[in-house]
Amino acid sequence: QVQLVESGGGLVQAGGSLRLSCVASGSIFRVNGMYWYRQVPGSQREFVASIGTGGRALYADSVRGRFTASRDNGADSQTVYLQIDGLKPEDTGVYYCSAPDLWDPGKVFWGQGTQVTVSS
Repeated sequence: QVQLVESGGGLVQAGGSLRLSCVASGSIFRVNGMYWYRQVPGSQREFVASIGTGGRALYADSVRGRFTASRDNGADSQTVYLQIDGLKPEDTGVYYCSAPDLWDPGKVFWGQGTQVTVSS
């Protein structure tokens, strides 16, 4: 199994910045691309960003230019980051880290999420 643990959320004013982290541990050879999603109450989780092992990142249109994904690939764990600049109230939500299981198509590992709240 792969364990994903997010951190770095908090309450910030609009225009501020946060850096979210997600540490993947356990059987990390079972994951490659890692993803960030966010969810607000009453809505489905929406894709925010993804990053491959080579560092190539993709972003949702709503966050491109303000969010930057990066990662550190270690021998025993991997850490992905999401730098969020120019925060807007609509960025408020729970941010989740996820990673598809290379060994089990259709299975996705998820973290517990970290809350980001942006005040106007």
